Amino acid sequence: MVRVRFAPSPTGYLHIGSARTFIFNWLYARKTGGTMILRLDDTDVERNTDASVQSIYDGLNWLGLNWDEFYRQSDRLDLHQKSAWAIYEKGMAYRDFTPAHQGDEERGHEGGPWLFNADARAMSQEESDRRAAAGEPFVLRFKVPRNAGHKVKFADQVYGLQEKEADDIEDFALLRSNGMPTYHLASCADDADLRITNIVRGQDHLSNTFKHVLIFEALGDAMPQFAHLPLLVAPDGAKLSKRKHGPVVSVTTYRDAGFLPHSYVNFLCLLGWSPKDNREQMSREELVAAFSFEGVNRSNATVNFSDADPIDPKALWLNSQHLRTCPVAELAEPVRAALTAAGLGVPYDEAWFLATIDLIRARYTTLHDFPAKGRAYFADDFEMTPEALVKLDAPQARELCRELGARLEAETEFTEASVEASLRKLCEERGVKAGVLINGSRAALSGQAVGPSAFHLFVAVGRERAIVRLKSA
Repeated sequence: MVRVRFAPSPTGYLHIGSARTFIFNWLYARKTGGTMILRLDDTDVERNTDASVQSIYDGLNWLGLNWDEFYRQSDRLDLHQKSAWAIYEKGMAYRDFTPAHQGDEERGHEGGPWLFNADARAMSQEESDRRAAAGEPFVLRFKVPRNAGHKVKFADQVYGLQEKEADDIEDFALLRSNGMPTYHLASCADDADLRITNIVRGQDHLSNTFKHVLIFEALGDAMPQFAHLPLLVAPDGAKLSKRKHGPVVSVTTYRDAGFLPHSYVNFLCLLGWSPKDNREQMSREELVAAFSFEGVNRSNATVNFSDADPIDPKALWLNSQHLRTCPVAELAEPVRAALTAAGLGVPYDEAWFLATIDLIRARYTTLHDFPAKGRAYFADDFEMTPEALVKLDAPQARELCRELGARLEAETEFTEASVEASLRKLCEERGVKAGVLINGSRAALSGQAVGPSAFHLFVAVGRERAIVRLKSA
């Protein structure tokens, strides 16, 4: 069975590149009937924060993509240390007593390229044991094969065959001098123990994979398949960075901007992947059915934004398409939440609420448009746009609106057909084109110059409110 994992380090908010990695893992798991695992790689105690952990939960929960198993790497330190010492017992690692004095345990020694500590590699077992027993601090390093023409190879499902001379790989650390595992050791030990079959992650980890192949081989565990994803870059080609680009790269920026979760999932999928049939707007089921690593591009994907606007225009367009076409019942809760957040009362008439959402959503791009552009449907205090004011200030428009309001008040029937008949009759009597009153009444009723059919608008606003607004024009 396919088993995939998403293993973020909780050192900040959920990066959109990390969210895309989760999504691609999730799509592959769901397509194959496999297992999706969330594992917090939280062994960096100095940088991990509870707020970052919560941000990861919040972002993934908002996306609406679940996971099947959950683990914390910090709960698995015993496994990591046992794995490191198992490699040592096989003669495939050695104690390096030098880095503890030089302060660079991960990268080795200063002063140019460094591949291995020749003295430490050649140290006798007796000498190594004696110094360790005496309490001398050491780093446990992997003993990379040397001078044998050995190549480390793996087949990547995106980038194809990858190989590197073992002589070009440094003797990387497995355990630091304080006994804590390095990223390389902890990640591989966990992947092996959790029986991960496919490691899907960013292309920036491609160079690490040669070390990870060596660790998997040393542990004697089945080698996972690897798939590395193209990076997400800024318009200038720079890698998207939390430090440099700030909220632009946070999933919650799009959530707070009024995006539908699935439209954002859809957008992230199209950054570096294509279904190969020119489709762009896709449902969750369609994404699962279409996903494959063959569709993942090798070139980096650009997220378009500017200093003035952090939102990618493609994401905004996709959101508008999903707003217009998704089942209206799916919009009820997010629209209700947007109205509540804006301080607007939430209607109790569910049928009217759904009908109104369906009526007005065609011209909206985000959920924020419902309490902003659509405020007149849910409240009586709304502003009129300059364009709407022009329509209402057209010759005779205000006078006709007030007269129409009086006529509708005197009539018992209030339907689209009856309102249209009254409006056209009034315009005919006054010798005025119907468009003048249609545009003027739309402005008076909604504060907008454009919108749904004028006669739908009357019914959506309701008889009492429509009459008051027309007579007040």
